[in-house]
Amino acid sequence: MTPDLSTPSRHKLHEDIFAMLIGTILVSLGIVFYSEVHLATGSTAGLALLIQYVTGWPFGLLFFAINLPFYVLAVLRMGWPFAIKTFVSVAMVSWLTIQIPFWLDITAIHPLFAALVGGGLIGLGILSLFRHKASVGGINILALFLQDNFGIRAGYFQLGVDAVILAAAFFILPLDRVIYSILGALVLNMIVALNHRPGRYVGFS
Repeated sequence: MTPDLSTPSRHKLHEDIFAMLIGTILVSLGIVFYSEVHLATGSTAGLALLIQYVTGWPFGLLFFAINLPFYVLAVLRMGWPFAIKTFVSVAMVSWLTIQIPFWLDITAIHPLFAALVGGGLIGLGILSLFRHKASVGGINILALFLQDNFGIRAGYFQLGVDAVILAAAFFILPLDRVIYSILGALVLNMIVALNHRPGRYVGFS
């Protein structure tokens, strides 16, 4: 019997947990790729990476701290379940980006490969979280709020914000790294823009 794909179905708790685990692992691995070759990305992750390159402070701690103010918007506009799942997701990414280098020894990675594959991993991870009413914080929260309430595509809004953050990278990173970063950002945001939109996915949490 063919299932009725037009009828929304509620995600079960274990499905949300699994999606959050997979999503945060993908995002974290993509960020580790970026960090290894000094690439930038958008949103709060991109800001945390740029600060890391300048100060040497750990990405995980910076990422967690930068996201703290956005939980107010998450609670007020998106509700407690979304805020709690986002807080857990951010904490997981913060922890995983610190741990993955101990688990995975990357001796060499081409920056173009890191940009395209890393951007793809981050995009797929964000998509997994979005579909289960979670995010990796920061601008993602604002992007989801605007899409849900005003019909503004989350991926396209994120792309505009990312452009501003990547522009700042010109003052910190070599030109070739900025170009690679822009390519990675395009891959990331196109994955979200093409796949996270009304009617494309009927499950909900």
